[in-house]
Amino acid sequence: MHRSTKRAGRGRKALRAAVVGAGAAPLLLLALPAQQAGAHGWITNPPSRQDQCATGAVECGAISYEPQSVEGPKGLTSCSGGNEGFAELDDDGKGWAVTNVGSTTTFNWKITARHSTSTWQYFVGGQKVAEFDDGGARPPAEFSHTVDFGGITGKQKVLAVWNVADTANAFYACVDVNIGG
Repeated sequence: MHRSTKRAGRGRKALRAAVVGAGAAPLLLLALPAQQAGAHGWITNPPSRQDQCATGAVECGAISYEPQSVEGPKGLTSCSGGNEGFAELDDDGKGWAVTNVGSTTTFNWKITARHSTSTWQYFVGGQKVAEFDDGGARPPAEFSHTVDFGGITGKQKVLAVWNVADTANAFYACVDVNIGG
């Protein structure tokens, strides 16, 4: 066989392989398991537990590098959002800094991915103290909510929940405060 015929044969084989590969790639992507959207926001002030991890105020594991990633199914009441990798956020004895706040307090959020939002909820001791309805809007990169604690005082853990509008998930953040302290 002549050299140019061999090269042409190899060229056709390479072209066929490329075409088959390009056609199979979309099918392979469809066959892979679906990933959850990563959680993309946390409270920076008063410092949430994940913010304390990220700034090094409290020694933590993986959450130190991804404070925005506390995501889980809607309706949970845990600081970790049910995420085993962030379970230390649920440890009330870890040495979290407690911030003195007034009876009305502003919570500042940092958002790294702006998901459509149904509601923002704030709980103290399992009781909802505030809810903000965003009606599907996307939040800005930084914003705040002012929450009135309605007579609750003393050392409390505030659970803040960001309910995403177009998934079954929510983002979770806990903040340790001393209301009226």
